[in-house]
Amino acid sequence: MTLLGMDLGGTKLAVALFDEEGNPLLKEHIALGDRGGGEAGELIAGSLRALLDSEKYGTIGSIGIAVPGIYHAGNGRVWAPNIPGWEDYPLLDEVRKISRQTPVVIDSDRACYILGESWRGKAQGCRDVIYMAIGTGIGAGIMTAGNVLRGANDIAGAIGWMALKKPYSDAYVSCGCFEHYASGEGIVRTALMVLQAMEGYTGGLRDIPPGELSSREVFAAYFNDDPVAQEVLRLCIEFWGMAAANLVSLFNPEKIIFGGGLFGPATPLIPDIGREAAKWAQPISMQQVSFESSALGNDAGVFGAAFLALKNSGLNHSL
Repeated sequence: MTLLGMDLGGTKLAVALFDEEGNPLLKEHIALGDRGGGEAGELIAGSLRALLDSEKYGTIGSIGIAVPGIYHAGNGRVWAPNIPGWEDYPLLDEVRKISRQTPVVIDSDRACYILGESWRGKAQGCRDVIYMAIGTGIGAGIMTAGNVLRGANDIAGAIGWMALKKPYSDAYVSCGCFEHYASGEGIVRTALMVLQAMEGYTGGLRDIPPGELSSREVFAAYFNDDPVAQEVLRLCIEFWGMAAANLVSLFNPEKIIFGGGLFGPATPLIPDIGREAAKWAQPISMQQVSFESSALGNDAGVFGAAFLALKNSGLNHSL
């Protein structure tokens, strides 16, 4: 049986086919562009339709989909703030129009990240482990005693809303304090703030129009010892370290795995994040945890979605 995993992010749709052992047969990324509302839904439906119609990789026996934001399992609808028009999108109904008799399961991307790492990544064999996803947004897949923590209404792990700086600002309404400063988009906001405040700076970041600056340029400048980028990522390391410390103190995990689009380029900063976390975390728990980069990188979501599909297929399979 072939398993289909789909991972919808803020900038792209990742699609992959796997065998039952988790070996990838096909992987592709499709840019989301400016799609929102029904157009984003049609991107998923069109990709699904094409793969179901193809016989190149065998019959697709089960489908798993990871979505950003909140998936409401009770009604199959999605709240995804980074996708316009997805405040209450009926994704499950839309997908079932295409999937025919093939079973479909949907879950949050943060749940899929930790499931993917538990299936085929750095969290194999772990029962208490956290995946901190830092990209366009920030979230955490939290596994305790071998089960994904979901909360009363499927919202657990929305750590972008961690309160890590005071006083409160209305700028935090749409994404939360932590995400406002230390996500991919937050790095750009922080860089523009530092550029405005740093007098006498003549480095390359000054030459990039504000609307064109990205976290990619900030990281490149950081590794070239640019003072603005150094200050920006010093602040981000503080935020990432404080957030990780709070998770260590709350959940006493075996590992915190850093992934998402920024890890990647931020992977060399993990030792610095660990040193920052050690200032704040419960000391015994901090001595017992390891901070590691994702083994699956940007594919963690599709691996997790495929594992959901495998569990939903009726085959007896556990981590």
